[in-house]
Amino acid sequence: MSGRRQLMRHDSQASYIPDWLECHRTPVSMILRLYSSFILFWDFCIILIYFALQLLRSLYQQVKLPKRKSVAGEIVAIFGTSRGLGREIAIQLAELGAKVACVDVNSTDNDALVKAINSSGYVAHAFECDVTNKNDVIRTTSAIEKKFGHISMLFHCCGVPSPRSLVTDPPPIQTTLNLSVISHFWLLEAILPKMKRNNHGHIVFLTSVAGLSGVKHQTPLAVAQFAVQGLFESVLDELRIEKFQHTIQTSLVHLYPFVITDKSRNDIRMRIPSAFGTIPAEEAAKRIIDGVRRNELEISIPKYLLVLGHLLKLLPRRATLLLRELFDTGVDF
Repeated sequence: MSGRRQLMRHDSQASYIPDWLECHRTPVSMILRLYSSFILFWDFCIILIYFALQLLRSLYQQVKLPKRKSVAGEIVAIFGTSRGLGREIAIQLAELGAKVACVDVNSTDNDALVKAINSSGYVAHAFECDVTNKNDVIRTTSAIEKKFGHISMLFHCCGVPSPRSLVTDPPPIQTTLNLSVISHFWLLEAILPKMKRNNHGHIVFLTSVAGLSGVKHQTPLAVAQFAVQGLFESVLDELRIEKFQHTIQTSLVHLYPFVITDKSRNDIRMRIPSAFGTIPAEEAAKRIIDGVRRNELEISIPKYLLVLGHLLKLLPRRATLLLRELFDTGVDF
C-alpha cells in the first residue's frame, strides 16, 4: 500500500509544472508560430519572384531566341534512322559536323543512308540493333563507343507513327509498348550514367500527338506516347535533383504525323486543310534540330499546336471535345 502511495506521489510530482513556466509557455509558442509563419511567407514571396522572373525570361526568349549551340564533334546516336524524321535528322546533324551513329533494325536502308552521308564528306556509321532487346542495346552502345567514343547526344525516333499507321490496324499491344516505351529504359540505362560521369549530354524524346489526347482505335499507341511524356518528366526531375540540369539537357518533341510528309502523298483526311497544311520531313527535322541546339525543353511540329495543346488542358472536357470535332483530321487527334 505504501508503495502505491509513493507511486502516486511520484506521478503527481512528474506532472507538476511550475507556475513561472506555465505562464511563459503561451508567449513562447506564439513566437515560434509567428516565426514559422514568417518563414513560410518569405519562401512564398521568393517563389513568386522566381515565377515572375521565369515568365519574363520566357517572354524575352520568344522575342530573342537563345543562341544555338554547336554540335560539331558531338557523338550522336540516333535510333530509328532508316526512314522519316530519324533519317533526316541524321543527315542534317552530320552536315553540322557531328559524328552520327545511325542505328536501325532495317540494315538495308540504314546502310544506304550511311553510304550517302559518307560520300558527301561527313562522318557516319551504321549499326544494326533491336531496341526492344536489352542485350542488343548494350552491345550496340558499346560498339558505338568503341567506334566514336562516349555518346553525347541521344535521339530516340523509334515508335513514332507515320501518317498512314494512324488509320491502319495497330500492331500487337506488347510490340507497341516494347518499341515505344521499354526501349527508352534500355537506352537510358546504357547511356545516361556515362553522360553523368562526363557531365555533358543531351537526350531527345520524340513522341506523337497521341500522347496529348489519344487516337481513335489506337489505344496502345496513345498509352505508349503518354508514357514517353511521363518518362521525360521523370528524367528531367532526376537531373534536377542530382544537379545535372545545366550540363545534361533534355528535349521532348511533339509530332503531329498527319502534317509531315515523307516524300510520299499524305492522304490523311482533314476537315480544314488550310488550318494545318503539310510540312516536308526535311523541314520538320530542321526545326527539331534548331530547337535542340537552343536547348528547348519542348518542341512541337508544327510549333503553334504545342500552345494549343496546353491551352486545351485548361478548358472543360466538353469544350475540348467540341474543338476536336471542329478540327477533325480523320483520326480524332
